[in-house]
Amino acid sequence: MTLDLPIAEANTFDSAAPVRPSLYFHDVITGPFDHAAVVECATAVTEMSGGSFTDRLSTDGSLVIASRGTVLEVHVAASPVDPSATLDPVFPSVTRNRAVLLSSGPAAVTARDFAERLRHCAAAYTEAELDSITAAMPMLESVIRDASPLAGWALIFRDHFVENSVGFLRAVERCGMPPEWIFALAKGDKTVHRDRVHATFLRRGYSSGVLDNSVINRTATVEEMDEARSSGAAVDRFIHRAHQAGRRVLVVDDGGLLAQGLGSNHLVREAVDAALELTVSGLKRIEGLPGGVTIPVFNMARSALKATIGYNEIADSCLRRVRVLLAGQKVIGRSVLCVGFGTLGRRLALGLRALGCSVTVVDTDIITLIRAAEEGFATCRSVAAALERDRPFLIASSTGDCVVSADTLPLLPDGVFLAGFATKDFSLFTDQPHGLPQVALPGIGVRYRLPGDREVTLLGDGRSLNLFEYEGIPNRGYDLYRAGTLLAAEEMCRRCEELEPGVHTTIVDELVGRSGLYERYYARYLATGEPIDG
Repeated sequence: MTLDLPIAEANTFDSAAPVRPSLYFHDVITGPFDHAAVVECATAVTEMSGGSFTDRLSTDGSLVIASRGTVLEVHVAASPVDPSATLDPVFPSVTRNRAVLLSSGPAAVTARDFAERLRHCAAAYTEAELDSITAAMPMLESVIRDASPLAGWALIFRDHFVENSVGFLRAVERCGMPPEWIFALAKGDKTVHRDRVHATFLRRGYSSGVLDNSVINRTATVEEMDEARSSGAAVDRFIHRAHQAGRRVLVVDDGGLLAQGLGSNHLVREAVDAALELTVSGLKRIEGLPGGVTIPVFNMARSALKATIGYNEIADSCLRRVRVLLAGQKVIGRSVLCVGFGTLGRRLALGLRALGCSVTVVDTDIITLIRAAEEGFATCRSVAAALERDRPFLIASSTGDCVVSADTLPLLPDGVFLAGFATKDFSLFTDQPHGLPQVALPGIGVRYRLPGDREVTLLGDGRSLNLFEYEGIPNRGYDLYRAGTLLAAEEMCRRCEELEPGVHTTIVDELVGRSGLYERYYARYLATGEPIDG
């Protein structure tokens, strides 16, 4: 059961306090909801069940629902402000309440329905919080225009469920696209506020769900595949409805899963009309489709915008996350192995060296390895070779390929930490039946016991570490990239009919270059001795 919204596909997220059927019902829900939200939820469930409720919230803070043999008591009291609820502080502070739910009879559907509805209300960002996200993205705000070509399209947006994604889709709404024609899909990462983002999307009238990255890597469990098929079917229905309504469908995708589904495992059977791909790995999947690319695709991943601005912010978020997770460890002066010296890997290596670490770089491309060596890094052509000559306390990888194999496992030093910034980097531990004893370290990762009485700790959950129970990039840090993405989305909608099928690599650079975004970005954040403009 979800909130009554125009399109509210099934909630596939784990709840912070799951509601389980039981003989007697008890739950505690905390969040930025008010008395009106409690009454709204009570009204909805009693209208469906034929029950009634008594509202004493204004006097003693209680509300009582009677329905189908169940009496549900709801006791509401003020709760302390949570400064971690958003990236930026909100002034005045958002009022938070705590509701204690108690049933004095069998826990019927009514009690569970009320709890889930109130949980959605408690999770969703308030208008004040949404305004704080918008205020932190002035570049995106500057490109919102009336009479946008987006208004006549439908959008499928697949990316991480973080605050800047909320800001982006809110901007799409303000460009004229009705909320019911927006479908947001998470990638399955455990971003810290994913439940809040999901609840906000549903409350605003979007469809919202998950298409997990594990499906791409063919490592999905049976449960994850079932969930992916359910999400794929929901996407199919959305695309079909849009086409029936005379709307074309644009995909903004971080990973190429939708395109892959169209060409291979048929997660999505309905054809979309155009796409923006945000990642290099996604571009590779799209370009490798059987029969080639049949729709126009804008290449955001290799754009100057992402290479110049985006990867610096991504690398910064990666380093910040490692420092937080290793808060109890000495880092300065210690040996680190960086696997991969591409756009992101180079920035990671430079950042770790700037901290005072002794960094060795591994890469399979000889030209890249020469570049690393001539920038002053120790280098090796393989992980095995690096481990034979050094004992790093940290191995950081950003290759997108499995970097620790069964052959290199015996070479891992005791106590080493593994930090992966692409999903497959340490898949030996997460995706393969290795039989190694393990223990979960909540909020940190998983510790594995290796032969020879050695231990290794995989930080996070084997996915991109900068998104593990974290927001990742600051809203202001990704603001310019989101603004450029919005401009590219409008351009695709405007020119879709004239563009040839295939991946277009120069249009985005030309579009953003003449938009004035770089000038506004420089003036706002980087210029010295000049007045700030916008």
